[in-house]
Amino acid sequence: MKVTGVLPLFFPSCRRLWPGRLAGLSLTLLRATALEAAILAGHLLLYPTGLIRERHPAALPAPGDGTARLPVRPAPPVVLLHGFIDNRSVFVLLRRALAQHGRQRVESLNYSPLTCDIRTAAELLGRHVEEICARTGSPRVDIVGHSLGGLIARYYAQCLGGDLRVRTLVTLGTPHSGTRVAPLADAHPIVRQMRPGSAVIEELARPAPGCRTRFVSFWSDLDSLMDPLETACLDHPDLDAHNVRVSGIGHLALPVHPAVAAVIREALDAPRPGDRSTGGLTVA
Repeated sequence: MKVTGVLPLFFPSCRRLWPGRLAGLSLTLLRATALEAAILAGHLLLYPTGLIRERHPAALPAPGDGTARLPVRPAPPVVLLHGFIDNRSVFVLLRRALAQHGRQRVESLNYSPLTCDIRTAAELLGRHVEEICARTGSPRVDIVGHSLGGLIARYYAQCLGGDLRVRTLVTLGTPHSGTRVAPLADAHPIVRQMRPGSAVIEELARPAPGCRTRFVSFWSDLDSLMDPLETACLDHPDLDAHNVRVSGIGHLALPVHPAVAAVIREALDAPRPGDRSTGGLTVA
């Protein structure tokens, strides 16, 4: 993104609305921009609820107790990891969608907006995953990471031995090769780590032979926080990676839109990500 300032951080599609570009606006872009604004407004209302520490889920009722519930999938717990200056409230709808389809072990991790290092956040994630595995008895977990959360989870799986614990990592609008958006945000150290050519991005580009985690990366053709757009694609010769192009929505909508949630469920449920159609998704 060439536009500087704070506004583009909150309305990712607004950079396309400057004078001189109005004539080229499409209905799809207008819808996506309106949706981003609506999601932002709703998320600001929900944000305080995400500050409350998550309680561990209660044990499931025993069979025959008269409580109706959906069949539970024999699948690993799902860990949700939010993006920069956010919290677990961004996953309210996705969490509900997963639970409605039998994923009853869904947990989230909040990391502080003051976190200044992706490596430190990845170590925190690792401790959280170990605690979940010990508590649930599951040897592995699945992770869904939005934006920066996906980069933290990838660092854990690829560089800290987390592939022993992470079966599938789904990333939503994650700058896998670095993003050049919003230069003024470089005042924050973790933003500098998300730049192309940073030490963290270079670490992730190194060989990773034998990495056991499978990766599914969602990228949107209207995600203005990704510059270039294709940075949200994961392209690494040693990783089992599949990319899903999403058309018609922006960055904030990726963890919210029901069509995206449906494909996330498919990616988590498939024996291998490539066993399902993950080539593209049009939601507008």
